[in-house]
Amino acid sequence: MARLHRHIPALALGLGLLLTGCGSGSTEQDADPAATQDTGTAASGAPDVLGGGTDARTLSSPQLDAAALAQKDVEDGTVTDQVSPKDFARQGAVDVDDASCAPLAYVQAASVVGKPAATTRRMWIGDEKAPEEQDGKKAEKDIAVAPDITSVFLTLAAYDGKGAEQAMADLGEAADRCAHGYTYGLDGETVHTVKVKKALAPEGADEALGLTLSVDSGGTTSPLKVVVARKGSTLAYFPAVNLAAVTTGADFAHPSDLVRRQLGKMG
Repeated sequence: MARLHRHIPALALGLGLLLTGCGSGSTEQDADPAATQDTGTAASGAPDVLGGGTDARTLSSPQLDAAALAQKDVEDGTVTDQVSPKDFARQGAVDVDDASCAPLAYVQAASVVGKPAATTRRMWIGDEKAPEEQDGKKAEKDIAVAPDITSVFLTLAAYDGKGAEQAMADLGEAADRCAHGYTYGLDGETVHTVKVKKALAPEGADEALGLTLSVDSGGTTSPLKVVVARKGSTLAYFPAVNLAAVTTGADFAHPSDLVRRQLGKMG
């Protein structure tokens, strides 16, 4: 798992970086679901402990830590709060060719949109899926293909005032304006996202947005899945990558149960 972990940050920073085996050397500082209904953004006005509806309040770092998923909250995979500075990009290190697409690039690089007052981060590494059976026999895994493991770079970010709502609005607008792609630079690497498509958004939040980003990763167009959900003044970011999808370009499912459990823990 340690060897795998060294490659995961590169995936979050645009998939193509996996080929070089390097990730970002910077980190974002605090200052600087199973059922689906609609495509794109889903909304619900029910209040919750994080300040949904009319009771919005800004959570502190300790409160965010308490609201974030822990190992005991999930049925599979591994949750850790021992994240490396290489796992999550610093917003200021992401250089986007088109400023209107910046919110998408920030989320793709496992950063945040806007300026949250506090953040906390977790990484979830899913269990490896066994190769599918063919003609009654287990398929042999191609050693050139990475293991079928999905990972999520989870960030909970608390915003002052209407900051969370504005961040969601900015992200939604960017998804519409930049549907045909964009390019950004990070630590000397250039990442080409060739397509942005809205996907099914989870229930259980005041607002939620699902996205599939198609990324050029050295001749293969690979998917990166993103869910961002708002509960009151807190945003939960769930960019997800799959190691096998990087080499094959095959689709994969965003871990909706993880999203459901995180939103449920947020109240």
